Amino acid sequence: HDPTPRDPMRLPAGPAVLRSLKHDDAAELARLANDRRVWRNLRDAFPHPYQLADAEAFLAATVGREPETNLAIEVDGRYAGGIGLTLLNDVHHRTAELGFWLGQPYWNRGIATAAVGALCMHAFATFDLARLQAQTFAWNEASRRVLEKNGFTSEGVLRSAAFKDGELIDVVMHARLRG
Repeated sequence: HDPTPRDPMRLPAGPAVLRSLKHDDAAELARLANDRRVWRNLRDAFPHPYQLADAEAFLAATVGREPETNLAIEVDGRYAGGIGLTLLNDVHHRTAELGFWLGQPYWNRGIATAAVGALCMHAFATFDLARLQAQTFAWNEASRRVLEKNGFTSEGVLRSAAFKDGELIDVVMHARLRG
């Protein structure tokens, strides 16, 4: 028999909702992600320019994948950005890395802070994690503040650890422990 399709995930996040990704997110994902200011703070797996084909390929690889660790940030019924976890393995299997981004029209409205808070609660409730960690580029004050407001502590600076946008830059490691 056919497996029962699971209900799409919906987690309240203040002014936003974290929800399952859908293939119809492609156009808005491509529009918001094709912004140099967004790309500058993300890893190079997130291309620039970001085109519709990039959005479609990401969604094809992600939609319906279990466990569901990549979610859309939705504001007023519209795709506004992405948030997710990478569950680590081996001796790090009780740790997940958190990542998030928000389209520029949604910046400075408390949306990222609420989204990170909701995902942290979900992550600790759903997975056997002792630790969530996130890395920010040294120049990314806004994301550092989002993490601090959600109980993440800066654990140190990885000097000259990333090469982004033609520069060798420091990376700051942040973590939040269960409890």
